[in-house]
Amino acid sequence: MNWMLVLVMYGLLIFGVFMIESAARHLPMSPEKIKEFGSAGLYFAWMQKNWIAIGSVAYFGAALIDYRWIRWLGIPMYAVSLGLMGMAMQADDEVHRLTIAGLSFQPAQLGVTSGIIMIAWLMQDLPKLHRLFGNPFVRIAIIGVVSSVPFLMVMKMGDMGSALVWIPVVIVSLLVAGIPYRFLTFIGFVSAGALPILFFVILPLVSERGPDRIDLWLRMTQGEEVDISDDAYAPYYVSMAVGKAGWKGVGWKATAEKGSLHDKRFIPHLTAHNDFIFAVIAEEFGFRGALLLLFGFALLLTQALFIGFYSRDVAGRLIVCMVVALLFAHIYENIGMCVLLMPITGIPLPLISYSGTFVVICMFLLGLVQSVWIHRHRGRPEGA
Repeated sequence: MNWMLVLVMYGLLIFGVFMIESAARHLPMSPEKIKEFGSAGLYFAWMQKNWIAIGSVAYFGAALIDYRWIRWLGIPMYAVSLGLMGMAMQADDEVHRLTIAGLSFQPAQLGVTSGIIMIAWLMQDLPKLHRLFGNPFVRIAIIGVVSSVPFLMVMKMGDMGSALVWIPVVIVSLLVAGIPYRFLTFIGFVSAGALPILFFVILPLVSERGPDRIDLWLRMTQGEEVDISDDAYAPYYVSMAVGKAGWKGVGWKATAEKGSLHDKRFIPHLTAHNDFIFAVIAEEFGFRGALLLLFGFALLLTQALFIGFYSRDVAGRLIVCMVVALLFAHIYENIGMCVLLMPITGIPLPLISYSGTFVVICMFLLGLVQSVWIHRHRGRPEGA
């Protein structure tokens, strides 16, 4: 076991539990649960502990089983995730969740996970069947088809946050799969040229709020006047909570008397424990707390990349690098939207936000990374 990866992951998870207790304390809750748990924050912290327990089983299960066997789950997981996303498109839910057997989850997150396993498996094994599959055009086409189907389905649902994380995952998969740079340069130029069409034509068709949020973000970054009582309410007060915290912050579970914007409910209290938890962390622990959190994430991702260098095959390197890309995309977008570096999107902070099944998925993916480390020598020739 790579114990550094284990310790950093559980350190972030434990920190997340404490922050959920503070961030979720203003959520509405039935009197029965308030009587049982004492507060909404304690209830959601308890729920997060249960998800971590389930995720621990997924983590150590994925870590101890050779990832070369787990990759055979790619096709059934991919097919199931597409079916569930199709069901979510028909469901009457604002955040596109499904509830099956009392379990509520977003199938878009399962789609990214299955896509990572599928791409790693296909790039590893298809070239062994015929050298045609090693051709750069064919490899680009395979990655494009595997990623574009769930990407377009998520875009159709209007979930821009979950769709955007596919972009860095695909870019990294193309790099690690060995696509020549001349192909990547051409793809980059074509993508840059298509941006106006995507923004002005396609985006308004698939997302009602997407263009408005991007336009609002651009106006705020340029210092233009916005309505902070309406559309600009969340980005204005969330970024203010981060900016006013100073070095030490106002303290954990600080009250309004101590100047907490979260306790005054200026940070949207219904999503403070999920989308805007970084704003709560920055306000309560200040710059030093935010810096410590960023250091923890940097250590986690760096350690994962270190494991990727020791992978015994292409599939292991692809799994590790795509998992790092996925986690980095979530971290960058979630923190970026709290400091006006990115527009507002509904995307959780890995291992920190209360996000139910997403915690389990993150731990499963990190378990795959651990599996690459544990089984790095198996199947290699002597001296390799």
